Amino acid sequence: MMYIEEISIVNFKNLKDVQVEFSPRLNCLIGNNGAGKTNLMDAVYYLSFCKSFFTTVDQFNINHAEQFFMLNGNYKRLSSNENITCGLKKGQKKQFKRNSKIYKRLAEHIGLLPLVMITPSDVNLILGGSDERRKFMDGVISQFNQNYLDDLLKYNRALQQRNNLLKQFAAERYFEAELLSVWDNQLIEYGTRIHTERQKFVKKLIPVFQQYYSYISQENEKVGLTHQSDLYEHDFEKLLNDSLPKDRLVQYTSAGVHKDDLVFNIDEFPIKKLGSQGQKKTFLVALKLAQFDFIKEISGMNPILLLDDIFDKLDSNRVEQIVKLVSDEQFGQIFITDTNREHLDVMLEKIDTGYRIFQVNAGKIELK
Repeated sequence: MMYIEEISIVNFKNLKDVQVEFSPRLNCLIGNNGAGKTNLMDAVYYLSFCKSFFTTVDQFNINHAEQFFMLNGNYKRLSSNENITCGLKKGQKKQFKRNSKIYKRLAEHIGLLPLVMITPSDVNLILGGSDERRKFMDGVISQFNQNYLDDLLKYNRALQQRNNLLKQFAAERYFEAELLSVWDNQLIEYGTRIHTERQKFVKKLIPVFQQYYSYISQENEKVGLTHQSDLYEHDFEKLLNDSLPKDRLVQYTSAGVHKDDLVFNIDEFPIKKLGSQGQKKTFLVALKLAQFDFIKEISGMNPILLLDDIFDKLDSNRVEQIVKLVSDEQFGQIFITDTNREHLDVMLEKIDTGYRIFQVNAGKIELK
């Protein structure tokens, strides 16, 4: 069992001075767009991942009129209490503490407080390039697999060095195979292990994802999820050798696990081109709920589930199916934002455990 009991927020985006006590089960945030609902969700996300869901630039999270932000969260985690604090001053490094002790490396914190967030911006997983989908795979796997994260960092460093060398060869009009083979060997070593872990992850994800999609769509469509990688068809060493003439021409490494993708289909066609907005939304919710199950199995805890504006673009049948799903005991603490009180009233009728409703208005949060 794991959930956040309360959070204190100072100067995080438009939340200037907020203190909220949460229900361990369901927390509903009602308010107009721009009121601060998503910012509260992002503050909870930040305490789990040491970063914002929405921006890679930490300074952007500080309220524009202020010089710093502070987050403080009290958690129940298994049989213990955890206090997590984070502070950031403009122009300085952020500081994370667990029970008053400063983390030397932020990576040590990742995985302690598992969390899954579903937001409208997830549509980039479908509409964006393959790097978005690789980021999704890598983010989930590396939360609980430090070796995978290490391999990924080393692979990317070796890739950068190999690409630099290819540019140098072209600029200086010479070629030395031995120099290149140093980086080839590293790409093969780390890349092969990365491929194995991604393969295992996708294999576990597919049946759970399909099950969730069938349930939400009431079996109206069939969906597919395929891991696309050069390494299914080719030995990595041979792949690098065969693509060398092209690599020398384009001056970068054109084949390898850094080119992997996830292919999303609906009724055997690409969902990117043919899926309706409702189908894409259903696809993403099913994918993230499958991620929830994967993390739950590895961590032995129910991740906190953040559902930001997920009912928009969905017909009433799909909304009802999602409501039934998340009302189930298999989920732990849930946060839901909506501008529409009706969706939440439908959900609350079906839930017999505790809940709290908060009104969010211009950065102020009040218990209803």
